[in-house]
Amino acid sequence: MDQLRDGPRPPSAEMADCIVRIAVAQDRAAFETLFRHFAPRLKSYFARRGGDPTLAEEITQETMVSVWRSAAQFDPARASASTWIFTIARNLSIDRLRQAKRPGFDPHDPAFVPDEEEPPDRRLERTETEQRVREVMETLPFNEKSVLMLSFYENQSHSEIAEQLGLPVGTVKSRIRLAFGKLRAALDTTAGEPR
Repeated sequence: MDQLRDGPRPPSAEMADCIVRIAVAQDRAAFETLFRHFAPRLKSYFARRGGDPTLAEEITQETMVSVWRSAAQFDPARASASTWIFTIARNLSIDRLRQAKRPGFDPHDPAFVPDEEEPPDRRLERTETEQRVREVMETLPFNEKSVLMLSFYENQSHSEIAEQLGLPVGTVKSRIRLAFGKLRAALDTTAGEPR
């Protein structure tokens, strides 16, 4: 029994002790021991997962820096040294993967480029046209106006309108065509009038 106590310590206990020494005294020798033991294993782990050797090297370095900085958070009662270090490595690799999948910011992307301000004359023309459309809509028969409202303001399909109003789809299409014809004729007449 005494020989077991005096014999060499198992590597996992030695590695956990190294982390504790780093946390308590920022022991560089303990860190070197950890680095020599885990760096090749981490690189091998990432290589087996099909990782790029350069990326594997970077994540290994980041992992070991994180071990140095976070050693005080290690709790040997909750996890072994290898479990703790490989968890850090796995989390860093997941972060890298997420960053790689996230598209970069492109300031020229149309979504980020503000719309040009509408010139006052076009704004006035658009406002007048919208007002004229509302006026013409009020003159349409109810059955034509209702199908237009459902189609364009409530974005319903022809079949949804037909079901809601209890009409054949062909009737719905015909009413929309008729209403459009009347709107176009009224707007063309308005467009020809002098201002």
